Amino acid sequence: MKNISITSSFIVYDTLQELSADIQDLMNQAVEVRKKAYAPYSQFRVGAALLLDNGKIVLGSNQENAAYPSGLCAERVAIFHAGAIYPEAKILKIAITAASDTNQTTAPIPPCGSCRQSIAEYEIRQETPIEIFFMGEIGEVYKSASLKNLLPFMFDKKFL
Repeated sequence: MKNISITSSFIVYDTLQELSADIQDLMNQAVEVRKKAYAPYSQFRVGAALLLDNGKIVLGSNQENAAYPSGLCAERVAIFHAGAIYPEAKILKIAITAASDTNQTTAPIPPCGSCRQSIAEYEIRQETPIEIFFMGEIGEVYKSASLKNLLPFMFDKKFL
């Protein structure tokens, strides 16, 4: 028997204003699309903005459905849209923000497990890390240099 230890490392920005101008813009676009989320059941709105290597920005917001779990998270809406319209483009950065209609979210909200797996598929396929920035409604912003930081034991096609 042996013991393995896995460490994750994040950069923490105290406020959105500490980020570079391009990342602030990406996060602000995520905030704006978050406001357009369709979240009548959870009242929890999420926005995602992807920066692609072709310079395009693709947006997504969570889309709920009464026939749960038929809805999609913001991250997957944006990623799948990017994959459909720019199939050859690489995702460089993802900005994610979440807010509740019932209380203020001040802690950074990371992608859920399903979104982590979807991001992993693209990161593995493109063979380049995807920087992930995530925050709540206000407060700190966390930066992960790669999805591997959030999901160190990624499941991919090599296991099939």
